[in-house]
Amino acid sequence: MHELDTGTEDLLATVDDGVAVLTMHRPTRRNALSEAMLTAMGRVLADVEVDDDVGCVVLTGAGDAFCAGGDVKAMAEGDATEGARSLDAVVHHQRLSQRATSGRLWAMPKPTIAAIPGPAAGAGLALALACDLRYAVDGAVLTTAFARVGFAGDYGGAWFLTRLVGTGRAKELYYFSERLQAAEAERLGIVNAVFPASTFEGEVLERARRLAAGPRIALRYMKENLNRAVNGTLDEFMDVEVTHHIHTGLTSDHREAAQAFVEKRPPRFTGS
Repeated sequence: MHELDTGTEDLLATVDDGVAVLTMHRPTRRNALSEAMLTAMGRVLADVEVDDDVGCVVLTGAGDAFCAGGDVKAMAEGDATEGARSLDAVVHHQRLSQRATSGRLWAMPKPTIAAIPGPAAGAGLALALACDLRYAVDGAVLTTAFARVGFAGDYGGAWFLTRLVGTGRAKELYYFSERLQAAEAERLGIVNAVFPASTFEGEVLERARRLAAGPRIALRYMKENLNRAVNGTLDEFMDVEVTHHIHTGLTSDHREAAQAFVEKRPPRFTGS
């Protein structure tokens, strides 16, 4: 395992066995987002996206929380720096931040996992929804939270949630800011699985390592196919899909998998 320099204590990052783990690290504030955390997250995600040693990215939170979203306490106290910027500057800055964080988690050509060890709220939930897979600890609570603090919502949460649960349910979850227990979130398809605290970390990392050791080219195109499946027409999707399918059939990983099938052994993928 080696640590990545994030430039701030608000975000920790390590790479081990092909898995990059980014940990939001403000446990006394339930890992509420800070400017330093978001800036570092965008930079580290950009780095691991092109790091050949990384095959899967896990986003999690320190202690017994995932992320409480925006730091409401800091908002109530006021931010002189924010007040000194024009409205247009604030909007542009947040657009860049969202594209670099939740946008990159969604679009990067590597599997992304949100490991939710406790509450995920507001923009914190949006970051989890941006990931390809979400695993929660038993007892974790998820909520959009925005209505409770008079916000419309950010970091793409409404876009991601609508695609998971449909427009009607997403509107209900945003309007009323209901607190969902992990089991209910699993039933709705918001999280993929729920694990007890005693095995949670091991279960998530086992899946992350399996993805990191998988056929990386195929997984990259598979993710693009699945993301494209929620947009555009069927013909447009299938034209891209067949290109990806034929391309992956020419990879070393495909040839190795076919040979392993004949020899009745597990394939040894190299990502080529």
